[in-house]
Amino acid sequence: QVQLVESGGGLVQAGGSLRLSCAASGRTFSNYVMGWFRQAPGKEREFVASISRYGINTYYTDSVKGRFTISRDNAKNTVYLQMNSLKPEDTAVYYCAGKPVGSAKYDYWGQGTQVTVSS
Repeated sequence: QVQLVESGGGLVQAGGSLRLSCAASGRTFSNYVMGWFRQAPGKEREFVASISRYGINTYYTDSVKGRFTISRDNAKNTVYLQMNSLKPEDTAVYYCAGKPVGSAKYDYWGQGTQVTVSS
């Protein structure tokens, strides 16, 4: 089992920045691909970004490219999401997720952290 705990959410004005953190425990962190997802009110959960086990490869949904950066520190068992130039449409609950390398499905999820961007 892998336990994931997000932090860093909050209320920010449009154009501002936040950094989300996700601390993992339970298994060897570098054996997992890590991702961030978000769910806005009334909408389905959507993929935001992911990062490979050693941080070499990253992927982003088009709407956050150039504004968000995913990174990880395997020594600290932590994955981050730096969010810049935030927009009201970024308002959502953000979830950290992990999947074993080679797996298609994210098996482990955090409880989520609220990000609210005011206009």
